[in-house]
Amino acid sequence: MSKTQTAGQPALDAGQTMHIGELADATGLSLRTIRHYDELGLLPDTTRTEGGFRLFTQSDLERLLVIRSMKPLGFTLEEMAELLDVVDRLSADGGNADLRAKLDRYIEEARIKRDKLALKLKQADQFIDELGRK
Repeated sequence: MSKTQTAGQPALDAGQTMHIGELADATGLSLRTIRHYDELGLLPDTTRTEGGFRLFTQSDLERLLVIRSMKPLGFTLEEMAELLDVVDRLSADGGNADLRAKLDRYIEEARIKRDKLALKLKQADQFIDELGRK
């Protein structure tokens, strides 16, 4: 299992592709959401069937899993696009200090957002407990 793959999500061998329905099943995203992200340029252009249907790769699956993870943390589509660009460029040039610094800022921002969500969850639990005592 790859580091971006989780249980229940298929790993594709190099060169293998899947249709949008299979990608939706693997990511838990709707067809409409995947098409929207594709139209916004969050997914790179790939091959299509003779009938014009888009064929998605393991890389597309991994990108969508990153996007899906960023969404509940409140990252904007622009931030998602920038992070994906940073990750792509780091893959090509892993030693770039500026790109690594950008990635580190996103990691820190994700931690801050996670901590804020954890605090809200704790407050919600306290509220529920308080209501239960009435």
